[in-house]
Amino acid sequence: MAMPVSVRRVAREDYAAWRPLWDGYNAFYGRSGATALDERVTAQTWDRFFDAGEQMHAFVAEADGRIVGIVHYLFHRSTSRLADVCYLQDLFTDESLRGRGIGRALIQAVVDAAREKRSSRVYWHTQDTNAAGRALYDKMAEHRGFIVYAREL
Repeated sequence: MAMPVSVRRVAREDYAAWRPLWDGYNAFYGRSGATALDERVTAQTWDRFFDAGEQMHAFVAEADGRIVGIVHYLFHRSTSRLADVCYLQDLFTDESLRGRGIGRALIQAVVDAAREKRSSRVYWHTQDTNAAGRALYDKMAEHRGFIVYAREL
């Protein structure tokens, strides 16, 4: 059941509400406790949202007067397109409110921001085991069958 949600750009004063959602996102992907991100990464990520020279951006979703979701995205060039593309990097909503349209509203806000910047595509990754997320993503985008490889340096 959808709930009234508003999405807006993150503001400096949102840190206290953003941080638990950021920590929840990282925990979902196994980055907590002994494997938690270095605090410097979190600080740098937060600062990038407010640096006009950065291509990294963030929105928050609000419902019932509180922040209930976050999304981070960035723009970059592509070797297969003339226009930049938009990578939706992080998406997380309050676990108790999932299935109520918050994730959809956040994705749509990124799509709208990408259109405004004249990007040619929005794309994102998720784990193949993220069934709840994939149920939403399959309604909002096309799964093209790519497999992601990563090599830590």
